[in-house]
Amino acid sequence: MELNYQNILVAVDGSQEAEWAFKKAVQISKRNHASIVIAHVIDTRNFVTFESYDQEVALRSEVYAKELLEKYETEAKAEGISHVTLAIDYGSPKIKIPKDLSKKYEIDLIICGATGLNAVERFFIGSVSEHITRYASCDTLIVRTV
Repeated sequence: MELNYQNILVAVDGSQEAEWAFKKAVQISKRNHASIVIAHVIDTRNFVTFESYDQEVALRSEVYAKELLEKYETEAKAEGISHVTLAIDYGSPKIKIPKDLSKKYEIDLIICGATGLNAVERFFIGSVSEHITRYASCDTLIVRTV
């Protein structure tokens, strides 16, 4: 069994918990000389309700995602991480992160915050982090803020 991680995916959504997860991912990557995939999944399920009112919601979501990931990429490179990949995907983060993105990038560790931005959905059907730990085929690390 390999004790070092080579490909780490950190899921970010702009929350404080995601910020902590990113910092933890950088630390682990440095110790393991691992590459990092910084991922943000644009939840397209929300577009159905908004689209009839505002066609720009999808565009603004993509711009936000790009800016967020570029900020994290700059921070990771400043910390000495040389292999950084940015991943923007569309759909349900609960499915995309553990099923699709982890396979696409051959991830052996997924890191995410314990809670994110969508508190209402978490209350009714469970958190993204809960689904990641349940359905990922690799190790997971759920980071909590102090």
